[in-house]
Amino acid sequence: MSLPIVKLTKGIHVMHLFYRIDRVGWTELSNDESGQTLAKLEKLCAANAAASHPRITTYANVGNKADLVVMLTAAELGTVAQMHRDFEACFPPGTLESAFSYLSITELPDYITSEEEMAQSLIQEKLEPGTEIFEKRLKEMRDRHAQYEHYRLYPEMPDWELMGFYPMSKRRSGSDNWYSLDFATRKKLMAGHARVGRKYAGRISQLITGSVGLDDWEWGVTLMAHQTDSLKEIVYEMRFDEVTARFGEFGPFYVNLRLSLPQLWDHLHLR
Repeated sequence: MSLPIVKLTKGIHVMHLFYRIDRVGWTELSNDESGQTLAKLEKLCAANAAASHPRITTYANVGNKADLVVMLTAAELGTVAQMHRDFEACFPPGTLESAFSYLSITELPDYITSEEEMAQSLIQEKLEPGTEIFEKRLKEMRDRHAQYEHYRLYPEMPDWELMGFYPMSKRRSGSDNWYSLDFATRKKLMAGHARVGRKYAGRISQLITGSVGLDDWEWGVTLMAHQTDSLKEIVYEMRFDEVTARFGEFGPFYVNLRLSLPQLWDHLHLR
């Protein structure tokens, strides 16, 4: 059966899936069934291993919120939906239980720097519009911005040891209603918020995906890291930023270890 073709004007679909293993059901499987499940999953993941999309990436959740975690990316919604069902179909019936799922899309922020603002920043550096150095610097800024936009829409996330995920929304309550602020105020606040995030370059690689109208929260935040304290520190420091302190609301936090499927099988004692 072919699914409807549903695409985005720009960007890709992202799905985070969190599962528990039914331990009682799993103990009733033979070693052959466990091995066949692993082989099916390895084949599926190998067929979806592009740098950006389509891609299936597997993790082990740390704690009792879930056992295994999957991150799916694809340009077309039906592809993500099929990957989701194909992943579940690799498991024997009754052995896999859904713990949490989240659907979102990559998008450009509302507050990106315009070309006019780029030019203005060069003028503030005492560069004269129309001069060779001005045009050279402006082109460099345009190129960096185009690269930023491309990787924001079509991310290639690093394969680091840790992946943290949480959903969030902007508060809409009385005087703390984000959506009642004018655009200039929101842009100024987000500029300060972004400066905090940039301090963690090299320690945190982040993917902010939009989910307004797609899931129960407004954004999904995926943070890749090498160390646990990097995850803790960036979220803690953001707490003091006005965007978060005054307007941020958060869902559950998930901390996950990047594991290949054979590693996941050993870690979860599924052999």
